[in-house]
Amino acid sequence: MSGRHAKTILALQKTPVQANLNWQDIESALLSVGAVLTEGSGSRVRFDLNGVTLSAHRPHPQKEAKRYQVKDVLDFLIRTGVVK
Repeated sequence: MSGRHAKTILALQKTPVQANLNWQDIESALLSVGAVLTEGSGSRVRFDLNGVTLSAHRPHPQKEAKRYQVKDVLDFLIRTGVVK
């Protein structure tokens, strides 16, 4: 995992939840920890890691993830054991 990915994962853990995280950075960080990306229809994406699945929509037209998306990604990382 690169320093940029580590910074993104640390930003996901900040309280209060940040609403200015770039979705592409989040996707890249998830891929760097071994998550498998499956493209769905439209903006739907699915990440699988350690038997845990995260389903999400890419935000559009903006590039930043919404707060609930950041919370969902953090919950996914906790359930997979990447973050404690």
